[in-house]
Amino acid sequence: MSDTSPKINIGVKTRFIVEQSQPQDNRFVFAYTITLTNEGIEAAQLISRHWVITDANNETQEVKGLGVIGKQPLLAPGESYTYTSGVVIATDTGTMSGSYQMRYPSNGLEFNAEIPIFGLVTPERLH
Repeated sequence: MSDTSPKINIGVKTRFIVEQSQPQDNRFVFAYTITLTNEGIEAAQLISRHWVITDANNETQEVKGLGVIGKQPLLAPGESYTYTSGVVIATDTGTMSGSYQMRYPSNGLEFNAEIPIFGLVTPERLH
C-alpha cells in the first residue's frame, strides 16, 4: 500500500435495545455507533453506504443509500465522524458488514472503505 492509498479507519460499537425489542415476535433491535477516521493525507467525503445484514437464520438484508443518517460528511486528514443508527433482525444474533463509498473532492476519484464484519448479539447470548 502506498502513502497515497485511502486510509479510512472504521470503528464499531453495538448495543442491544431491549426496550424496543420484542423477542416473542422475533424482533431484536440493535444500535450501532460507527466512527470513521481519515488517516490519509487528503480530505475524503462519504457519498453512500452499502450494508449486508445477516441474522442467525442466514436471512440477509441489503441496505444501500446516499450518506449516513442523511449526511455526507467531509473528513479532513486526521478528522473523525461518529454517528449512531439502528437495525432490526429476527434473531438474537447476527452480523453486519459492508462498505462506504468515498470520494476525494480534490480530483473526484472514488474508493470503497470496507466495513469489517461485526456481531449483533444480545447480552444473554454473550455468556
